Amino acid sequence: MEFELLGWAADGPTLRLDYEQFSYAGKFVMSSTGKAVVREDDDVVAAAAFDPDRTDDSTLRIRYVTVRRDCRGEGIGSRLLRTVRERALKRGYDRVAIAVNNPFAYEAASKAGFGYTGERTGLAERVLAWPAPDGGESYRAGLESFREDDLEPDAAAFIESRETVPAVVDPLSA
Repeated sequence: MEFELLGWAADGPTLRLDYEQFSYAGKFVMSSTGKAVVREDDDVVAAAAFDPDRTDDSTLRIRYVTVRRDCRGEGIGSRLLRTVRERALKRGYDRVAIAVNNPFAYEAASKAGFGYTGERTGLAERVLAWPAPDGGESYRAGLESFREDDLEPDAAAFIESRETVPAVVDPLSA
């Protein structure tokens, strides 16, 4: 698998994804966000969209991350997030943030080194940031906060199965 930066927000990159295979596929057609993908044999298996935070120029906000349905659960999303984070730091950002709306995405962001800030935004979204506000100690509190939501049985079981802070994954190669 290989990482590819399609461009930063100012570059106006667009990406067409199969809406049957990728959640949020329509969000990647917009040219207002930067885009990065993970490819396997020239096929896109994951994508991220991001742009500068509207209120803090030193923060890059990851808006959407999607992994092809048949590749979910393999850690690709976490590695993509970690790689986008590394590229953002090289570009001069001091902070990278993402808001997630389910425990699976929360875990993926945690594996990329993001930590729960205690903030919420949008529709039941939890905000995670790098650098992690407390070195990962808030992981459990953030995960537990999803219990307040109307969870599907698989999401509730997922929360129950998590006992420790997950290890941070390595970035992808370009």
